[in-house]
Amino acid sequence: MTRSSHGSGLLLAIGSASCYGFNIVFARMASFAGASGSAIVVYRVLLMLVLVAAVAAIARRSLAMAREERGKLLLLGLSSALQGICYLSSVAFIPVTVAAVVFYTYPIIIVLTSPFVEKAPLTPALIGVVAIATLGVGLVVGPAFSDLDWRGLTLAFGASIATAIQFFTAARCTRTGVVAKVFWIQLIILPTSILISLVTGQFAPPSILALAPFAMTMTIGGYIAGFVLQFLALGRISAVAAGIIFCTEPVVASLTSALILKEGLSPLQIAGGALVLAAIITNVLLEQRRMKNTALVPIAD
Repeated sequence: MTRSSHGSGLLLAIGSASCYGFNIVFARMASFAGASGSAIVVYRVLLMLVLVAAVAAIARRSLAMAREERGKLLLLGLSSALQGICYLSSVAFIPVTVAAVVFYTYPIIIVLTSPFVEKAPLTPALIGVVAIATLGVGLVVGPAFSDLDWRGLTLAFGASIATAIQFFTAARCTRTGVVAKVFWIQLIILPTSILISLVTGQFAPPSILALAPFAMTMTIGGYIAGFVLQFLALGRISAVAAGIIFCTEPVVASLTSALILKEGLSPLQIAGGALVLAAIITNVLLEQRRMKNTALVPIAD
């Protein structure tokens, strides 16, 4: 991995996190109109499949998956389906900010389990960065913990676990091209989301898109952009680095919800956002220094 590709991976991760933060606010708006999280997932996956197939045909990209990565792609598809359905469904029961703070326990899960999954050292600097980012996220969304519903909390935490699995798996799935990867993951998500919709009684016809056309368009568009950028990023940086960068999402979600849903931001929340940004900048500098030190290590003859 080169320093330039690592740097582009960090920028792609920031872009993806911003799109996801934007997307969840409009998902809540759609839920107010009666659109369930699983229904949103079904129709955004259908649109994604059409778009990816069109891109593959126009750009003449192969949709073949690497044989040795079939199991990883299956796990990626299942974890992505559970992430989307759980997170989007959670905001029907709890505010966006509460869902965000529960969902954003996944960077902590990633960092704490990375020594076992990626054999990566758990350094004091990394623990400090995660602690600062977690404190910042808590300050951003903490004041919203006033109206809790166990269903929303359970769904948001389920999405967190699914995301940690997704990040670790995606970082190891590098032989399959991004276009093919996105296509197969969405193809796995589709039947999974339809099955969950049927079991929970939330399957809905396409007419549900008309309940909140603008909100549905924005949440689906934000997801598609965020998903593509995420997998471009995870081919360039580690799950741990991406997990910390993605703490940008709840900050963007809170700012967007303040502007669109008129949820006010207190000085404490603004301070929390500054802490998150500080943690991200610190992590970027640490990653760049690590890459520089790695490049300077002499290769034995």
